This record gives sequence, C-alpha cells and structure tokens, in this order.
Amino acid sequence: MGWFSPDIRSVDDLFLHTLQDNYYAEHQIAKSLPDMVAKASDAELKKGFNMHLRQTKGQIKRLDRVFKALKQEPQGTKCPAIDGILDEANEIASEVDDKLVLNAALIAAAQAVEHYEMTRYGTLVAWAKLLGYSSAAKLLAMNLKEEKATDKKLSAIATRKINKKAYAAQKKREARLEKRPTTAEQAENAMLAMASGIPAI
Repeated sequence: MGWFSPDIRSVDDLFLHTLQDNYYAEHQIAKSLPDMVAKASDAELKKGFNMHLRQTKGQIKRLDRVFKALKQEPQGTKCPAIDGILDEANEIASEVDDKLVLNAALIAAAQAVEHYEMTRYGTLVAWAKLLGYSSAAKLLAMNLKEEKATDKKLSAIATRKINKKAYAAQKKREARLEKRPTTAEQAENAMLAMASGIPAI
C-alpha cells in the first residue's frame, strides 16, 4: 500500500500506513546500527551508536504496544525512503578512506536517519491525538523525544570534535601533497641533475 494508494481513504488509514512504515524503518535501522558501530573509530561515537541501538529496540517494543492498543497486528510496510537513506549512507561510507573523515560521514548519515524519524513520529503523534488514540500518542511521543535527544547528542559530538578532527586530517593531507613535487617538477629536477652531472635522486 503506497502513499497515494486507493487503499488509503481516511486519516485512520493514513495513520496505520505511516505506523507500519515507521515499524519497518525502525527494524532496518536496528539492522544497520551494528555496522555503523563497527565502522566508527571514535570511542564516544561508538558508545553513542550502541546506545541508540538499545533505544531503537525499545522503540520497536513501544510500537508493538501502539499496534496492540489499536487492536492491530504489528507489521511493517516497505519504506523506500529509509531504504534510500541507509543505502546512501553505506555507499558514502564505502568511499571514505580516512577513518577521521569516515566518523564525520557516519554522523551525517545517522542524522539524516534521525531527521526522517523525527518527521514521521511528529506526524504520528499529531494524528494519534486527532484520532483520540491518547495512549498511542504518549508512546509515540516518547519515541519522538528520544530521536530528538539522539540528534542533539550527535550534533554536539560532531561540533565539539569529530568535524574538527576530520578537517585537521584533510589539512594534513593537503600539506603533504604541497610538499611533494609534481611529476613535471620531478622530470625537470632529473634533467637539471643530469645536465650538471649530479645523479638524480
């Protein structure tokens, strides 16, 4: 059932579909986080990802309770949006060689996921309140609060050290490249050395 499917005829249908969409997303995120933990080289970032993995598992349990409150079977519906965000994160991570730059890339990817989840949970809370699902609204609001807190922590880690370390690594590489003679300069040095009778190094 897609967003503009004829199966969605009411706000109730829309709420259930978005709930299923988020249920799928949380499961995909739970599968992806251990890989992010493994790729992160910063201890604080690893700890943050591990903590969010535990939170994500707790959020899935809350979603189970929301389904139960609605007298619905917990199930997900494939979400191309989260699949795309996670695929892009994996693609970028595979292209980054420097581990310090990779840490910055991992935070950026994690925050893209957080922002997606925040929009979804914000919408679900609003609809749950509108539809009179007060217990569901409270559970969803708890998940939303955790997502916002995680995003804030990731921003703090990135600003305080991860981005600075990544930039310092970049400047160090650039400095090394500036000191290294170009191919043309190496050829010119060799010719001058030959002309003066000094062996080229």
